[in-house]
Amino acid sequence: MLRDITLGQYYPGDSPIHRLDPRAKIILTFLFIILVFLVPSLWFYIPIALYLVLAISLSKLPLRMMLRSLKPMRILLIITFVLNLFFGTGSRELLRLGPIVIWQEGLLQALVFSFRLVFLVTGSSILTLTTAPVTLTDGLERLASPLKIIKFPAHEMAMMMTIALRFIPTLIEEADKIMKAQTARGADFETGNLLARARAMIPLLVPLFISAFRRAGDLAMAMEARCYRGGEGRTRLHKLQYTRRDLIAFLSMALMYAIILLPRFIF
Repeated sequence: MLRDITLGQYYPGDSPIHRLDPRAKIILTFLFIILVFLVPSLWFYIPIALYLVLAISLSKLPLRMMLRSLKPMRILLIITFVLNLFFGTGSRELLRLGPIVIWQEGLLQALVFSFRLVFLVTGSSILTLTTAPVTLTDGLERLASPLKIIKFPAHEMAMMMTIALRFIPTLIEEADKIMKAQTARGADFETGNLLARARAMIPLLVPLFISAFRRAGDLAMAMEARCYRGGEGRTRLHKLQYTRRDLIAFLSMALMYAIILLPRFIF
């Protein structure tokens, strides 16, 4: 299961999505997240799904990798669907199982929330999988640079977020090694009830936290030894610049907003 977490991983490539300006990809991701929450009904998720399929095909990301990013969310998806299905109320009854009543509105709400969660995870995964950590740092810093007027540490904020994303795959690999070592020593992480599994995670969490703090100390020492002093006077190998591809990407997002929002104002 740990191997299925793709957050923070980068998939190298030379696709049109990879070549987009990182600032454009960050803005488009936020606009996509807002759009997912503005969907008025279930049928409007069809154009959003088609938009995601187009983005995945243009990014040339393996379909197996995108499906794997959803695998750790399956328990949350099931809980979200079941809670909305059985506890939702409405006016049209679909099925009655003793005291449990399934309403049509509850079923639609369960599907909407489930699709919303899938689209949010998939859209965020496309951003991290197609953007290198260094490029992501530059994009975040440039977007937050106007806040320097109020003494906001834009570079430090971008650096911390990127380091956090960068070390997610490293910590996952470390947790997998510790879990295999504990399993070889007789630890059982698969059987038992929820409380027993939580107790079995203690031998995994303690060395993982120790390893994380050790890596953080080594990183801080390495940055200090290289005289790292933040973003003041820092130069960049690649200068960020918007191109025609970015304009086309923004126009496609504007089209999606028009498809989703215009019917709400017209009808």
